[in-house]
Amino acid sequence: MSIERIVLAFAGLMILLSLGLGVAGSPIFQSSNWLWFTAFIGANLLQSAFTGFCPLALILKKLGRKPGHAF
Repeated sequence: MSIERIVLAFAGLMILLSLGLGVAGSPIFQSSNWLWFTAFIGANLLQSAFTGFCPLALILKKLGRKPGHAF
């Protein structure tokens, strides 16, 4: 799997997990403060779209993953 696809999958997983932990109706609800993490992930995705900088992509590249085409 390419770096881009791993980043997209990881971001999606973290958003769903943080929503589950932050929304009061969820069976795994912990605290509404988890919604700040959701906002952070969204802001990071937005800034990476404009700047091309993504910390996870840098880590994956150092671990030897190959870049590819996301779509």
